[in-house]
Amino acid sequence: MCGIYGFFDRHGAGLDDAALAAMDASLVHRGPDDSGVFRRPGVALGNRRLAIIDIDGGHQPFVSDDGRIALVQNGEIFNHVELRNELQRQGVRFHSDHSDTEVLLRLYERDGLDFVHRLNGMFAIAIYDARHAPGGTAQPTLHLVRDRVGVKPLYVCDDGQRLLFASEIKALLAARTSPPELHLPALQHYLAYNYVPPPFTLFAGIRHVMPGTMLSLDAGQQHERRWWNLAAQQPALQGFGQWQEELLAVLDDAVRLRLRADVPCGAFLSGGVDSSTVVALMARHLHAPARTFCIGFSDPRFDESPYARDAAQRFGALHRERLVAPDLLDDWDTALWHCDQPHGDASFLPTLEVARLAAAEVKVVLTGDGGDELFAGYDKYASFMADPALRALPDADFARHYIEHTGLFGEQARAALFQPWLAQRLAGVDSVRDVAAPWLQQAAHFDRVNQMLFLDTMLLLPGNNLVKPDRMGMAVSLEARTPLLDWRVVELAFRTTGDTKLRDGDKKHWFKRAVEPLIGADLAYRKKQMFTVPIGEWFRGPRRQWLHDLLFAPDALGARLFQPDTVRQLFDAHVAGSANHTRELRALAALELWARRFRPVLAA
Repeated sequence: MCGIYGFFDRHGAGLDDAALAAMDASLVHRGPDDSGVFRRPGVALGNRRLAIIDIDGGHQPFVSDDGRIALVQNGEIFNHVELRNELQRQGVRFHSDHSDTEVLLRLYERDGLDFVHRLNGMFAIAIYDARHAPGGTAQPTLHLVRDRVGVKPLYVCDDGQRLLFASEIKALLAARTSPPELHLPALQHYLAYNYVPPPFTLFAGIRHVMPGTMLSLDAGQQHERRWWNLAAQQPALQGFGQWQEELLAVLDDAVRLRLRADVPCGAFLSGGVDSSTVVALMARHLHAPARTFCIGFSDPRFDESPYARDAAQRFGALHRERLVAPDLLDDWDTALWHCDQPHGDASFLPTLEVARLAAAEVKVVLTGDGGDELFAGYDKYASFMADPALRALPDADFARHYIEHTGLFGEQARAALFQPWLAQRLAGVDSVRDVAAPWLQQAAHFDRVNQMLFLDTMLLLPGNNLVKPDRMGMAVSLEARTPLLDWRVVELAFRTTGDTKLRDGDKKHWFKRAVEPLIGADLAYRKKQMFTVPIGEWFRGPRRQWLHDLLFAPDALGARLFQPDTVRQLFDAHVAGSANHTRELRALAALELWARRFRPVLAA
C-alpha cells in the first residue's frame, strides 16, 4: 500500500523540485515508511511507501536493468508469488527477495501492457518506458493502469502539455500555483448522487481514472482504453449447489491470497454476513487467532458490537472493541480532508474510528466491502423492485427513476435549490444522461436487478464505498483489503441472475444460503444494520447551532450557489421535527466543510 505521484511533459520540460517535494509531502500518510522518485527529462515517478511485503527490499520505484523502464504502484498484487515463480522458471532474474512491485516490472518487460490481465490485486500503477519502438526511434511513454473495480484511487490533471497524476487530489493541488476552481457539473452530480461519481471531481481539470482503465501518452498522442469490462459477463442459469461450491471456493482463495503480508493482519468485524464470512475464512488459513476490530455506540440502534463479539467468539478471534463518543462530528473535517471531496455518507466517521483502533495493532485489515453491491444487500434495491410500475419501466426511463429513487436532490429539488445564475450555467447538464445512462446502455443484456448492481459497481463503489476504507485506512496508515471484490467473485456475481440475489424482497437470497454452513444461521440471516451515526438527531439537538452557523455563514460557499430560502426551509423543517432532511443537510454541510478546507474559486 502506497501513494504514487508524478508527471509527464510532452515537450520534455521539467517540474521544479519544490512542486515534486510538495506532492510527496501531501501523501506521507499513505506511505510513512519510505519514499523514492525516478526522474528523467520531462518525467518523474514518485512513491510514498507503507511497507507490507518485502519490508527491506520493496523500495520503489523499480527500474529495469538498462534504466529505460521505471515503475511505481499503489496497492498489492496478491498473486505475486505465483507470478514470480513462473518468471523465475523462465530464467528471469529478480533483485528483491519477494517484492510484488518488482514482479510487475519483470512481467511488463516480458508481456508489455498485456501483463495487467495476469494480476489479482488492487492497484494503481505508473510505468515510464523509454525503449525504442520497433523500427523507430525512442518515444518515451507513460502508462497509467487502474485495477478492475477501482479499489485503489488514481487522479490525473492534463493541461495539454503536462499531465500530473497522483493517488489523491491533494497531491495534484500541491504541484499547482493557482487556486482550485469548482467544477460546476460535478457539483450538480454530487447533489444528485450524494457523492461525486467518477470520472468527475469537484475540481475543474482533474478527473478520476475509471476502474479497469489504462491511459498511455507520449509526446504525440494520448490513448485511453478499458482493459477489463464487467459488462462482458453473460448471466447463466445455474443450480444453487453448483453455484455455492464455486462461490465458497473462490471466496476461500480470495481470503487466502489477501493474508499474504510481512506485517500483522486483522479484520473489521461487524457481525454482519459479509465481514463474518471473511473472518470465518481467515480462521481457516491462520495459525493463530484472527485479530478483529469493532467500535460500539451507547445507542443500541447503531451499536453492532454485541453481534461482532458473538461472531469473534464463534471463530476464535482475538477481538478488540471500543465504545466511541456519541458525537463524531469533530472528525468530519479530518475525514473530508483525506477524501479530497465531500461525501454525504455518514459512515466515513465510524470507519475512521475503527481504523484508528485497528492501526494500533496491525498494518493490514480485511473488510467485507463489496458484498452488498454484488449480491443486492441494500434496502434500496428491494424497495425499488417492490413497485411493479418501476420494474416495468422501459429502458429509457429506468436509469432516471432509479437515480431519483436512490439519489439525493432530484431534478425538481435542484431547481428549487440552485440560484438562477447557477441553474442557467447548468442548464445543459443532465446527471442521469451524462453519468448513469451510458453505463446502463452497456448492461442492457442484464436483468433489472443486475442493472442496478452493475451501475453501483461502476459508480457507487469507486465513487464512495471504496473511497471509505481506502481513505479512512490511509488516514492512519492502515491498508484495507477487500476479498469480496476479488475479480473472480465479481465476475461470478454478474454471471448470476438477479432473482438469485433479490427474491420477493429477500436480499442476498443465495449468498446467505451459501455461507450459512460457514458462519451459522444467526449470522447469515441477521437483519442488516447500516454502519452509521445519528447525525440527523445531532442536527436537531447538540449540533443545531453548529449546523446553522456552518450553512448560513456570510462567506459560505452555499450562500453563492443556493437559494437561501430553500436551505432555510430544509433546516427549519428538520430541526422542528416536521420533516427528516438528514441526508440533504448532511450533504450540504459536507460541501461547506470541504470548501473551507480546499477553498475552491468560482469561475467568472
